[in-house]
Amino acid sequence: MKRIPITERPHWQQQAEEFGFNFHTMYGERYWCEDFYYQFGLKEIELIESATEELHQMALKAVERVVKSEKLLERFQIPPQSWRFIRDSWEQNAPSLYGRFDFAYDGAGRLKLLEYNADTPTSLYESAFFQWLWLEDQIEAKNLPMVADQFNSIQEQLISRFSELRAYHQVELLHFSCCQDSEEDRGTVEYLEDCAQEAGLATQFLYIEEIGINSELEYTDLEDDPIRAIFKLYPWEFMLGEDFASYLDMNKTLWLEPGWKAILSNKALLPLLWEMFPDHQYLLPTYFADDPKAKTLSSYVKKPLFSREGANVEIITEGQVLESADGPYGIEGSIIQAYEPLPVFDGNHVVVGSWVVGDSACGLNIREDHSRITQDLSRFYPHAIIG
Repeated sequence: MKRIPITERPHWQQQAEEFGFNFHTMYGERYWCEDFYYQFGLKEIELIESATEELHQMALKAVERVVKSEKLLERFQIPPQSWRFIRDSWEQNAPSLYGRFDFAYDGAGRLKLLEYNADTPTSLYESAFFQWLWLEDQIEAKNLPMVADQFNSIQEQLISRFSELRAYHQVELLHFSCCQDSEEDRGTVEYLEDCAQEAGLATQFLYIEEIGINSELEYTDLEDDPIRAIFKLYPWEFMLGEDFASYLDMNKTLWLEPGWKAILSNKALLPLLWEMFPDHQYLLPTYFADDPKAKTLSSYVKKPLFSREGANVEIITEGQVLESADGPYGIEGSIIQAYEPLPVFDGNHVVVGSWVVGDSACGLNIREDHSRITQDLSRFYPHAIIG
């Protein structure tokens, strides 16, 4: 893995606007950056791909264990009134769509799981579509060799997955939803909606706040028609804590992501994986904060169970706070994970994201930040495979 300078495309901002990538700059700061790119060798990609699929299968085994244990469901801070819904979604094999593993990868074979964003990961559009455009343009401009490639079949896999939903789950109309206050979330959902349409599905969008409930306790859209299947870019831990969730058991709406993803997207997954697969080569020692074993770690990262985009994360080394981030999380409890420093390139801390669609690893994204904690506005850089 190398950070390589490259000439920016002269009209990439205009291209981004034309393709609906309206959040390439956020709050006056560049989010999409292409003055550098990250170069990988094929063997590195094979390592990341293999590790991703192995860890995904391990995570599914953890779900199987959690749904059978009230003690673990409590540990994951899942409300008791939602336990049956979570169990049923797993036992009925409710289909999933996608997720993203975040890794610390040193470029020399050491790869460690930081967390699994399995419910509402963003940076999807720029990973799947816009960085592929970048690759094609840079090859055409002769800034990259003709043999340059990219670990990126995300869009093809998404379309295939939507086709499976249509064929095997009799989905013809798929609703899409997210919150009203995030341009990035709306852009991600629009992209997924385009992929669903490519798969032959009819789609309809409404904001999460606009979902209703009828007299038969069915979730409804703006036309008061029942919602039979819906993709929501809205965290399960939010939804399960709202009055809205009391109707989940009472209707047959197909949710993407399924209810069992509430387990995978929870940081409590990390100590459970360490318990189930101790000393696994891709895992870091991780414990619940109230576990006496947590005190054996002298350098660690404290993460709230529901933390997103680095919120309320603290990095502690030898009893001192090395770095921390503010946020609204923490009351739900925390986990303690051994500190694995991210690789640093030109003063930037780099995290490698590896995408899963269905059960298959299919793509890569690179985020970097001057901070050791990757957050919402951490910069996105494209990648290429050369050699």
